[in-house]
Amino acid sequence: MPRAIIFAVMVFLSAMTAAAAAPLRIVAIGASNTQGWYVGNQGAYPAKLQALLKAKGIDAQVINAGVPFDTTAGMLRRIDRDVPTGTNIVILQPGANDRRFLGTKEQRAANIATMERRLRNRSINVIVYDEEIPLRYYTFDFIHLTGEGHAAIAATLLPRIMATINRRPNAALPSGKAR
Repeated sequence: MPRAIIFAVMVFLSAMTAAAAAPLRIVAIGASNTQGWYVGNQGAYPAKLQALLKAKGIDAQVINAGVPFDTTAGMLRRIDRDVPTGTNIVILQPGANDRRFLGTKEQRAANIATMERRLRNRSINVIVYDEEIPLRYYTFDFIHLTGEGHAAIAATLLPRIMATINRRPNAALPSGKAR
C-alpha cells in the first residue's frame, strides 16, 4: 500500500511538472493581415509576438491561423477547427473584410461575440484586436500592413498577453475598442 501511494504521488507530481513545462499556446485568428500578406508568415505579427515573448523568457507557441480574404463569418465557421484543445489564448483580429465584402456591422459584431463566447466556454482567454491602425503602417494598397505595422501590433499585444498569463481562463481581458 505505501508503494502505491508513493507511486501515485510521483505520477501526480510528474504530471504537474509536465503541465508547468508546456509552452503557452496562442492562436491568432484573422484574415490576410494575420496571415502576413506581403511580409510572409515570419514577418507577420504572430511570429513577431512569439519572438517578443521568447525575449521575455516565456516559452510560447503562437500559431498563425490567418486566412486571406476571410470575414468574421468564415472565422466563425473555422474557429473550432483552427483552435486546438490545449490552447490558452486566442487573438481574434476580425479585420475589415466584412465591410469590404458588404457585410453589416451588426452581423460582424454578432460573429465576434459568438466566437468569444465559444472560446470562453472552452476556458480559452480571448483578446480581440480590433483597433484603428495608423496609415503609416499600411502598404501601397492601404489594406495590408508593412513589417513595421506587424511589429507595432505585436508590441501592442505583448502587454495584453502578459496580463492574461496569471488570470483565470474566463476572466475579462483587455481588448481593442470595437468598431
